[in-house]
Amino acid sequence: ATVSRVIDGDTVVIDSGQRVRYIGIDTPEVYPEMEAYGMEAWQANRELVEGKEVRLERDVSETDEYGRLLRYVYVDDTFVNAELVRLGLAEARGYPPDTKYQGLLEQQESEARQAGRGMWAK
Repeated sequence: ATVSRVIDGDTVVIDSGQRVRYIGIDTPEVYPEMEAYGMEAWQANRELVEGKEVRLERDVSETDEYGRLLRYVYVDDTFVNAELVRLGLAEARGYPPDTKYQGLLEQQESEARQAGRGMWAK
């Protein structure tokens, strides 16, 4: 799929018009109110995926309660969900049953916290 629009740090719209919510992470909100690091997460996500062809990987669930596709997202060799956590712009947040990469995401968050990256800056 191609990302036509980035809504925030963890949600995009693909060329089919469907919204895709990244699995296993949570980023600060942009709407209705800008949270700390919300703009940085949104901008980083835009740099990673906007206008680019992405590979979408499903876990157990197809969609969330809002009808968004739940997916792990890749651009070339970059695992976007993990990259946002690594940059300190997303928290690892498991929502069972979709937890295939939760260990990796939690490890990335731990490293970002220790390094003081993004929202984990002192």
